[in-house]
Amino acid sequence: MEAKKSLGQNFLIDNNVLNNIANVINVSEDDLVIEIGPGQGALTKYLKNKNCYLLCYEVDKDLTKYLDNLENNKTKIIYQDILKSNIKEDIKDIKYNNLFIVGNLPYYITTPIIKYLISQNLNIKEMIFMVQEEVANRFSAKPNSKDYGSITLYLQYYFNITKLFKVSKYAFNPVPKVESAIIKLEKRNKILDVNKDKYFKLINDSFNQKRKTLKNNLKDYDFNKILDVLEKYDLHENVRAEEISEEIFVNICNIL
Repeated sequence: MEAKKSLGQNFLIDNNVLNNIANVINVSEDDLVIEIGPGQGALTKYLKNKNCYLLCYEVDKDLTKYLDNLENNKTKIIYQDILKSNIKEDIKDIKYNNLFIVGNLPYYITTPIIKYLISQNLNIKEMIFMVQEEVANRFSAKPNSKDYGSITLYLQYYFNITKLFKVSKYAFNPVPKVESAIIKLEKRNKILDVNKDKYFKLINDSFNQKRKTLKNNLKDYDFNKILDVLEKYDLHENVRAEEISEEIFVNICNIL
């Protein structure tokens, strides 16, 4: 079957990569895995071998010839856009222990999908995704790197994020223009002690224009209070947001 560019389809065909992905998903028979975009079922077959509950969302109904024969009493395929799905309703009758979400996400909607999943309050234990390598670098970035930004801190509010391994573009058919990577987002045991909405606004404002200093980006804030926090960490007033760790942003938010 020819991949559809309009859906961002690139089918993973390298069995070594598929096996490596399956091996990092440590599920038991009583756990539930939601797979986003199973495509022709390449990874789905590996997941079925784990004998866990498996729910797959596929937007392309032309893939029924590959996927329908994978269904059984523990595996179900739903032909629907994940962004338009009521996931809680779809899984309400499944008696499972832990929830895992996996998928080869279309590059152009990677962030919207992850934000949507977070918004559903599903108590996700882990998410393991194939994403564009550049995106994986942004999600897992550390302070003082060019990839570090507001999306990094937003996702790290909820998850510990690890870039597991790179995947060559030649592992796909058709071959995409970019390299990919596997990332793991593991639920944090302890949520940050901070007002969430206020914190997210602060980090968005702080990175509004990355080339500007924190002071210039936060003109509408009481910068004297912010400066008190910065000085405790030996940072000057001309510091940029990319130099500030999560801990410092939390302290700034709590003092404002």
